[in-house]
Amino acid sequence: MSAGTPGGAEVALLGLGEMGRALAGALLDVGHDVAVWNRTPGRDVDLVARGARRAASARGAVLAAPTVVVCLDDHASVHEALDPLAADLRGRAVVNLTTTTPSEARELAAWAEERGVRYLDGAIMATPPMIGAPGATILYSGDEGVFDETRAVLDRWAGSTFEDADPGRASLLDLAMLSGMYVMFMAFLHGAAMVGADGVDAGSYARRAAPFLAAMTEYFVLDAEAVDRGDYSDPVQSLDWSDLGHLVRASEEQGVDPAPIAMVEALRRRQVDAGHGADGFARIYESLRRR
Repeated sequence: MSAGTPGGAEVALLGLGEMGRALAGALLDVGHDVAVWNRTPGRDVDLVARGARRAASARGAVLAAPTVVVCLDDHASVHEALDPLAADLRGRAVVNLTTTTPSEARELAAWAEERGVRYLDGAIMATPPMIGAPGATILYSGDEGVFDETRAVLDRWAGSTFEDADPGRASLLDLAMLSGMYVMFMAFLHGAAMVGADGVDAGSYARRAAPFLAAMTEYFVLDAEAVDRGDYSDPVQSLDWSDLGHLVRASEEQGVDPAPIAMVEALRRRQVDAGHGADGFARIYESLRRR
């Protein structure tokens, strides 16, 4: 069958934003047969030129392949695309790489199960240029059978890891790591604003901050051990010793919003006020965790 004609493909890919195009391109690069569809026309031109099969509709793409990969804007857009195709999806595998919350992933899995659709949820730990290159990772959860059967496709994109039968687990891990990443970036920018107030350029600050912060991540393991034990009584640094009030004051003196460090200080103070000042800094986990 000639390029541009749906049918007989290995994979149907719904959604051709930057990530969707990267996913399709990585498969085409190694000879996979891919049918593509996007709600907005025109985004498939380069992919069709490289051998993708253009589907005129989402249904046409779904009917073209036993495995349907979905990479759309959000949870609502997944339902918008798939709800009208429930009968066509029966018996097929759906790999959803759209960013969703854990509860949304579980809802989609339940929706799929009710309709005889096999569902695997994926969380992409990479940017579009990283797809197909070393260093990219995609986390999966849900139907492990789908994961095993589609590894030849999944491994073309990134390192593939199956996390759990709970369809929400991949999303949960993804968003938890992104939470850490964004708070780290915010903290870096807060520091850059502090030194910038005295005319120190951000690049100079970054050259100092990057190796220091990288070295500090070695303490993740020690903090994790304390959290898992629920025992913070053998601290490297106690909460009493970790008073961050001076950091808040320094931010204010520089005319910089102290919100990032004030947030941490409030969590620390909560544990100190509860009588845990001699415990390790990791105890602020107890100020955060779900009760």
